[in-house]
Amino acid sequence: MPAPVKDALSRIARQTIALARTWPRTTALLLGLASATGFAPLGLWPVTLLALALLILQMAEAPTQRRAFTLGWAFGVGHFALGLNWIATAFTYQAAMPAWLGWIAVVLLALYLAVFPGLATWGAWFVARRLNPPRNGEDLLPLTLAFAATWIITEWLRSWVFTGFAWNPLGAVAVSAAASPTIWLGTYGTAALPIVLSGGLLLMIQRHLLVAATLVSGPVLLMATATLWIDHQAFQALVRRDSQGIGPRSNLITIVQPNVGQQDKWVGEKADTNFAKLARLTTPRTDEPRLILWPEAAIPDYLETGYPFVYYDRSPAAARARITDLMNPNDIMLLGALKLELDKTGEVVGARNAVMTIDATGRLGPRYDKAHLVPYGEYLPMRPVLSAIGLSRLAPGDLDFWPGPGPRTIDLGRFGKVGVQVCYEIIFSGQVVDRANRPQFIFNPSNDAWFGSWGPPQHLAQARLRAIEEGLPVIRATPTGISAVIDAQGRVRESLPMGVAGRIDTRLPPPHEPTLFARYGNILPLLFASLLLAFAIASGRARR
Repeated sequence: MPAPVKDALSRIARQTIALARTWPRTTALLLGLASATGFAPLGLWPVTLLALALLILQMAEAPTQRRAFTLGWAFGVGHFALGLNWIATAFTYQAAMPAWLGWIAVVLLALYLAVFPGLATWGAWFVARRLNPPRNGEDLLPLTLAFAATWIITEWLRSWVFTGFAWNPLGAVAVSAAASPTIWLGTYGTAALPIVLSGGLLLMIQRHLLVAATLVSGPVLLMATATLWIDHQAFQALVRRDSQGIGPRSNLITIVQPNVGQQDKWVGEKADTNFAKLARLTTPRTDEPRLILWPEAAIPDYLETGYPFVYYDRSPAAARARITDLMNPNDIMLLGALKLELDKTGEVVGARNAVMTIDATGRLGPRYDKAHLVPYGEYLPMRPVLSAIGLSRLAPGDLDFWPGPGPRTIDLGRFGKVGVQVCYEIIFSGQVVDRANRPQFIFNPSNDAWFGSWGPPQHLAQARLRAIEEGLPVIRATPTGISAVIDAQGRVRESLPMGVAGRIDTRLPPPHEPTLFARYGNILPLLFASLLLAFAIASGRARR
């Protein structure tokens, strides 16, 4: 590192330490805000590394377990409040609630989610202090390793506690440059790498060069090796596709992005206009068979028979017919639609957020029902209580959605096997594929129209992580963007930006062989966390 840069970083560190000693929690809050700039759309990942490094310094200075926890909690409040600011936009589409309530919701959610970074800093402090109170720079090594381990564990906990909210895992900061180790470590395991690099930066500034080099070399070698392995798998996938004689005419896909905003989506008089946008962009350009992919909840029509007459604006046969009029004879379409649930008396008691299969004859094929539903968006928790105080769902409708059984693979014949994950579901690492019946690609229809300007690029980044983890292409279709074709290396091959109507006609990228993570799932990041904890304890004992 050049001397001027090192001196500047050292000066920043000293000033931050002085500030942190005076206002430790305020400093941690500001560091959390800074760390969130590493996520999309800003992508300022060096700022995230610096913020984590300074948080480690604060942890080393913490005199008690309670101080260690509150530092992590304050960091988490800033980290999530800025990173999840797009949630406030959702409230602007709900007339029953004031828009300012959205910002209260963001803050309240951040206050809760910050518990997980708080547990991470508390756990790391506990492990390091049980070894020996830190007295010099080398003591940052066990603290850094322990912090990397506890962050993995708490991010995994965040993914399932109280149904889970795994948005913006720390590994998403590195999705553009250094996410390749997710093939072995998963997203939660990859979160350790920025923390380890930050600790190495600190040790370098404090002139513990040998320890710093040792600490930094691990993530760097891991990233380089994983990148080479992924490139090798990509080459093998192309060879395998050619050797199996899979013709280019079997995998043409058409992704449609109509640019229908959330404010227009459920307005009855605009339904025909919205469908016309879908129709215009779906019209065939060749006679080649296509797999047509429409977004989540693409149409308001019910395609199945058997519901009470009052729910139909047009008959299911007519609704299917105007779709098949847009298709070539051998086309298949996957589209988001609603399914109703009836009780024994024939009364509608619930709904499913479904992805349905329809062929050019109008026949409905296998269906996928969204399993991981969005609280307050697709169902209202504690409905009797919250309804009584005037709160309602952010999405229109009085019926709560019911969850489906979980990941499912659908056989599309000439177009291969597809796994479906609707919108929000794609963020849950290790929960997106039926491992007993592995698909050849993942379809992620979504409605990001109410996610503001930050939500869609963050959603895309997390879909890219799923592609790398599972070694499978991910295809996204959204009403307002960002629709994209992501190959099994996590690269965006083609995309449509936000706020643009358009279509993508392309070939489906080939899948890779199952990655190590695809085979074993989240046991791998937990084992990695255990290994880091063992190294933290061993390094502390060696120093002692």
